[in-house]
Amino acid sequence: MAAPDGRSGKDGDAASDADLARRLARLSRDLDAERRERAAAEQSGTVTRAGYGHAVKFASEFVAGVLVGAALGWGLDRLAGTSPFGLIGFLLLGFCAGVVNVVRAAGGMKAGGSRGDGGAGPS
Repeated sequence: MAAPDGRSGKDGDAASDADLARRLARLSRDLDAERRERAAAEQSGTVTRAGYGHAVKFASEFVAGVLVGAALGWGLDRLAGTSPFGLIGFLLLGFCAGVVNVVRAAGGMKAGGSRGDGGAGPS
């Protein structure tokens, strides 16, 4: 009886075993290369869960500044009857404060590493 590749007997089995061994060796090399690439990416910091945490922290710093500014402006307008000038002014101040907070947090993270305290050490 002939093998599916047209060979017969033991020669066909030996050839398919050799082909299988070559393919297995190539797969092992490819998997090792992929593992090394992932390890290098994690070492360089391109793929980290901490990066997502920092992004959420920066976003919350910015949004908090804007919301606090808007709330203060709205409250001032309600008390003083200066609508909408207090809201606009304090919204802009809140925007600036949010940007300053994000820059400060990013600078502290860069200078002090990712210690979780924004880089602020004992003084």
